[in-house]
Amino acid sequence: MITYRHHIVSLVAVFLALAVGIVLGGGPLSELGRHEAATARAAERTDQARAVASFGDDFAAATAEKLYAGKLAEHPVAILAAPGVDEQAVAALSDQVALAGGSVTARYDLAEALLDPSEKSLVDTLGSQLMTRLGEGAVDADAPTYTRLGELLSLAVATDEETSVPAGAWSTSVRESLSAADLVVMPKGDPGRAPLVLVVLGDDLGASATEDAADATEAAADERARTAILSGLLSGLTEKAAGVVVAGSTDGGSDGSLAALRREAVAAELTTVDGVESPLGQVTTTLALVRALSGQRGAFGASGADGAVPLT
Repeated sequence: MITYRHHIVSLVAVFLALAVGIVLGGGPLSELGRHEAATARAAERTDQARAVASFGDDFAAATAEKLYAGKLAEHPVAILAAPGVDEQAVAALSDQVALAGGSVTARYDLAEALLDPSEKSLVDTLGSQLMTRLGEGAVDADAPTYTRLGELLSLAVATDEETSVPAGAWSTSVRESLSAADLVVMPKGDPGRAPLVLVVLGDDLGASATEDAADATEAAADERARTAILSGLLSGLTEKAAGVVVAGSTDGGSDGSLAALRREAVAAELTTVDGVESPLGQVTTTLALVRALSGQRGAFGASGADGAVPLT
């Protein structure tokens, strides 16, 4: 027989269960549920972003050969690699040049010393000696130190003709001198000079990173000095080459060495592309090389002021 006391106990149990449910529902378990839901939504957005990025890369890879239409045939490319360069990106870029019908004549590695502000005296002395040795007309005698060396480097690797030309005595002399001074690592043999020059940057130009405030200020000044050096070299390089394209990573284009270079006056004399670590960026860089043959310039990529891809 159910007594009045049993009714009271049952009711108390029901109210207690409801109370516990309300407390847990509005407390830690509720917060846990909301956190899990937010995490799931964030993961979904990340997956969507990856899918979009993958779609762009897949599209670029699938259409690249048709977009190139063999337009780099008989227009070789020389690659200049800056310190800290992404080796996989360089290899991928070489493959894209081949897909466009072209070839890489040689790779030249810019040594750390070439971009080191403390080595300016060495660079100036070597440039002066080479200018005297090559004779009048080889380079601009009134050019600043690094612009003059850029012109000399251009004599070593590039030509303003549409196709490759033999190295010649001037080129060989410059190559030997730059190599002996440990400023540029030269390829084996005596490759011809190419009409197109592709300069591939790392995210920085070799300046040391630091967390100390005073050292950080000094490092920032050092990075600005290195950017000025690179700017001078590229200014000289454009004087002797049919086209120059400078490529860097997505990070470098937003807040790195490529972004700094784009703020320099020399940026108007060449083409820049960011995103070189991705297939889309590599295809964009190759299209920029094709475009450079007609003398057109611009800034392309995710942070490019002239659009994502140079199609005209």
